[in-house]
Amino acid sequence: MRLTYFGWIIIVFGIAVLSCNTDDVEETVEGSFEGVFTVTYSNNETFSNSVEVTLNNGIYSSTAGPDRLPAGGTGTYEILSNTITFEDEGVWTADFDWNLILNGAYSYTLSGNKLILSAEKNNVGTYTYELTRN
Repeated sequence: MRLTYFGWIIIVFGIAVLSCNTDDVEETVEGSFEGVFTVTYSNNETFSNSVEVTLNNGIYSSTAGPDRLPAGGTGTYEILSNTITFEDEGVWTADFDWNLILNGAYSYTLSGNKLILSAEKNNVGTYTYELTRN
């Protein structure tokens, strides 16, 4: 059986349509986000405050809340699989929980405009950022 010119056009068009799979589109973690930071300590005490986090081309910044809850942070980040590792470049005093600084490895989920960062740190507590892209 021999394909006509029109037959070849249909085959090429069909392959092009089938190769366009929206599941292959990767969502980017970069952007400006705002939301709520929550820490739940191992004694079940929970504290929350508003926070803003900006992620842009490997550089991040996080706002500080009242009483350093969260403490903020500024530096670089790297994404591997479902983990974002933050490397804070700030100088800090020793009079508070340094886990409140956005620093170290956090697991993350990104669904549309919702970004959740979470880490259990040093058997002290769970530190969670529930954010929405601006």
